[in-house]
Amino acid sequence: MRKIVIGSRGSQLALRQSKILARAIEKHHPDLEVSIAVIRTTGDKMPHTALSKLTGGVKGLFVKEIEEALLDQSIDVAVHSLKDLPTELPEGLTLAAIPEREDPRDALITASPEIQSLEALPQKARLGTGSLRRRVQLQLLRQDLVVSPIRGNVDTRIRKIRERNLDGIVLAAAGLRRLGLEEKIAYLFPVEDMIPAIGQGALGVEIRAADERTLQLVKPLDDLPTRHCTLAERRFLQEMGGGCDVPMGAHATIENGNACFTAFVADPASLEVARRVCHGQPQDLERLAVETAHYLLSQGGDKMLKESTIPYQS
Repeated sequence: MRKIVIGSRGSQLALRQSKILARAIEKHHPDLEVSIAVIRTTGDKMPHTALSKLTGGVKGLFVKEIEEALLDQSIDVAVHSLKDLPTELPEGLTLAAIPEREDPRDALITASPEIQSLEALPQKARLGTGSLRRRVQLQLLRQDLVVSPIRGNVDTRIRKIRERNLDGIVLAAAGLRRLGLEEKIAYLFPVEDMIPAIGQGALGVEIRAADERTLQLVKPLDDLPTRHCTLAERRFLQEMGGGCDVPMGAHATIENGNACFTAFVADPASLEVARRVCHGQPQDLERLAVETAHYLLSQGGDKMLKESTIPYQS
């Protein structure tokens, strides 16, 4: 029987995502034996350190060791949360497939099941998030909120609601859905209120560029609309010159033959924000992404990016 090895982080969510990919590959290739190899990344080895304080910021913290395993042929496929994957891949690697995207929105989990919206939270409610992008947008929605940084796996963050006496936390809806934790979602933020991180909700399937055999195995998993949208978001990030440790987000959609690109960048200290929403044809998405980046930079975004030094992660 033919074999293929998927490299994955060891978190519950990462393993769940790898199993989803494994089942999808097996569905298309029932004669294939798919196994998963767990690889600890730099970010996993320092679970209590603020990510922006680690050497080099957060860029590649959750993918570096997995990509090294790909390059030395210890594994055949790497599956990442696309938002963790830097826009520039190491030489010899390629993004072979981007499966259909899960819910890209952010979700609020509250300490009390009676609270089902942001507005229902008490004055000066205490919320936890590991994301500067989320923190800034929460405070733009309600300046009274007290937002604290938290790190850890999904279950760890949920547990911190009780341990830290928080009123709630904000996480990506996609991870909660993949883990079967939808019932914990009290409120889903509309994209116009909480613009997601670049690539949020999508998975990236990375392989060796010269590995034609593996390319043919994973190619059926590629979803063209998701690829167009997420690559546009990644192009925006590339043009902005920022990483995932800055208060910035972008989201592209294709609906009924029309494309929409939404993005923002903010100053975490002053809460000054620059936004843009633009529309066009699906084939225009990359152009819209580039134009949006240039517009936001011209509106003070370049200065905002330089001043984004607060220790949060997108």
